Amino acid sequence: MAILNLLNKKYKWEFVNIGGTYRVDINSGEDLAHLCELDPKMWTVLSCPTTGLEIADRSLNYMDCDGDGKIRVSDVVEVSKWITGLVKDNDLILAGSDNIDINNIDTSTDEGRKLYNSAKQILENLGKEDSVISIADTADITAIFSKTRFNGDGIITAASADDDTLKSTIATIATTIGSATDRSGEQGVGADQIEAFYTALADYSAWCNAMPILPFGDKTDTVIEAYNALDQKVRDFFMRSKLAAFSPASIAALDIQTSSIEAISAENLAVKSDDIAAYPLTHISGKPEIDINATINPAWDKYFQTIKNIALDANITSLTEEAWDAIAEKFAEYTAWKAAKAGTVVESLGIDSVNAFIQQNNKATLLDLVAQDLAVKEESENIETVDRFLYIFRDFYRLVKNFVTLRDFYDKNKDVKAIFQCGTLIIDQRECHFCMRVDDAAKHSASAGSSGMYLLYCDCTTKSQAAKMQIVATVTVGDIGELAVGKNGIFYDNNGLEWDAVITKIIDNPINISQSFWSPYRRMATAVENLINKSAADKDAKIMDKMTAELDNVSAKAKTLEAAPPTGTPAAAPAPAAPPFDIAKFAGIFAALGMAVGMIGTALTSIFKGLFALKWWQIIMLFAGIIIVVSGPAMVMAWLKLRRRNIAPLLNANGWAVNAMSKISIPFGETLTDIAKYPKIKLKDPYAKKGMPLWQRWMYSIATGVAVIAVLWLLNIFAFIGPKLQSPLPWFNKTEKVEKAKGVTEETKVVEDQTTITITDTTTTVSE
Repeated sequence: MAILNLLNKKYKWEFVNIGGTYRVDINSGEDLAHLCELDPKMWTVLSCPTTGLEIADRSLNYMDCDGDGKIRVSDVVEVSKWITGLVKDNDLILAGSDNIDINNIDTSTDEGRKLYNSAKQILENLGKEDSVISIADTADITAIFSKTRFNGDGIITAASADDDTLKSTIATIATTIGSATDRSGEQGVGADQIEAFYTALADYSAWCNAMPILPFGDKTDTVIEAYNALDQKVRDFFMRSKLAAFSPASIAALDIQTSSIEAISAENLAVKSDDIAAYPLTHISGKPEIDINATINPAWDKYFQTIKNIALDANITSLTEEAWDAIAEKFAEYTAWKAAKAGTVVESLGIDSVNAFIQQNNKATLLDLVAQDLAVKEESENIETVDRFLYIFRDFYRLVKNFVTLRDFYDKNKDVKAIFQCGTLIIDQRECHFCMRVDDAAKHSASAGSSGMYLLYCDCTTKSQAAKMQIVATVTVGDIGELAVGKNGIFYDNNGLEWDAVITKIIDNPINISQSFWSPYRRMATAVENLINKSAADKDAKIMDKMTAELDNVSAKAKTLEAAPPTGTPAAAPAPAAPPFDIAKFAGIFAALGMAVGMIGTALTSIFKGLFALKWWQIIMLFAGIIIVVSGPAMVMAWLKLRRRNIAPLLNANGWAVNAMSKISIPFGETLTDIAKYPKIKLKDPYAKKGMPLWQRWMYSIATGVAVIAVLWLLNIFAFIGPKLQSPLPWFNKTEKVEKAKGVTEETKVVEDQTTITITDTTTTVSE
């Protein structure tokens, strides 16, 4: 490839001629630093997706500055400014290394110093003594901070404290208030959790200290539970009693209904507690009080006995509505206190532990540890910057080569692949190196056909991954061979993983000129084969239909015989007799057949006569002309298509914006596909059919030659040589009359046979 040196107003670029056009050649660190000065019209690619490429996803995401899923010219320019401003020697970026000596980081800028300090901190945290940092060092952020007390995230763990009391307090806060994940991977607490913990301690301690006197001692909660359970039922009783006093005649209706009990008496009453609980608390007498010793509804008796034994004086014989309200007033203060409970998150610790934590008062100490952790926030957060730097340092130049020039795709070294080449497909004794991932084969193939290449779309599966992968592979060497939809092959991705591949679609374009030479004959053979298959299928269908009809006819006749009329019934009319042999019709057919054979013989005679009239070199030219007429157009079209083969449609169908023509010449295409090559050796097939002896082959050849000559003689092909070689068949023995007309050259007129056929009732006469 010729290299041209052209002078730009601001920077001198180098240019190369690859893929059918001039392209800017990026081959130095200074070229990378001046990408911002390169005219976008000179870029081969204007944008590409961040998925489906053979570059680490993290690198692509780091270089997608605006996060829109596309890497554009503006993104590449911005990244070039950033990365070239962080290293002392920009040529280091060309190596594509995944590590760098931190002493090569340019610390003359604030961003460079921050990057250097962060990288140095990572190495110290990992316990490394050398100054080389790699992507592997930043891959596990947990490992970076696993041995550090402070990491800048504002979360402290037990490892952040030196005192056992502080360690215990941190663990207690994490248990009661909640925890947060530290960068080290451990669970810890932050300032918010610490503040919430000590606030809860103070609130719970103050609430416990404000507890009022329990009106019923340690059984106060039991009384409150029973009272709340009975309250609505007791008030229902008092309302029924008031209504009974107002209307004595309704006492029976307000009391327990015997019919209600009878309705459930036949069932298991142990499971009818809800029905029983709906009955009145006790019998309605019209008195506005409950007899303490009265029989209580069994569903409520337990709660009533609790109130009777704990909340009422022993000398009380009846419970009035006022007395019932008085019980609630006794525990009203206690109930209000319980409702105002605070600091419940630390209640499980117990009041003694709560008071102990308050007395220790380690809040300020813990908050100071958080402050110390936040003091290294900037250095710790720059760890992600180090990770971004290392990924871009490794992959940026490779992206630029494939973005500005497509240099990797046109590289003569087969081991160097473009970022869109995903692996190698082996199928039909050939190895296809140009394979691309596709998301939707149907959508991709709709526009990929204009590339002018023979394309194979394949579905790939492997046991190690559940997802299916779709690829498109180009075939640039060899013939079509046995390539067809459904054919299986093996695909190896760039990581060496083996996939099972099956062809799902083929876009047929010329592979080479020799393949195009045979394409017309292949199409004619296919058409003839299809015609024969169709004819055979039609005949088979007709035979089957005829056989089915005959079987149906036999079955119908059998049924007719079974249902034959009784004796004496007039028989059906006899079937019409077959027509007599028509000799005239047969003679006409025979004569027509003879005329057809004669016409064919005459045509062949004319052809052979014309061939024998030519000289040997004219015959060769004639056959060469026929071949050129048949195969020439296909070869010319193939040559034109092969010269126009272009990978841009393939990339555009994958979401790329290709800005320049990217042709695949015939010599370059031969490097994209390898075909199996065997040594020139002669091996005997042990299963080959044994050949016949030489004398027998000669006998067959002589017999075949004699048969061919005899057929040609019978067809009157040799009549032009002399009368002695005229065919003995009668339809070739015609009377020739030669007439000469004034001003007209001599010509021969063949008098056709005139056949008169006379048909009588009994005889048929044929005369000539």
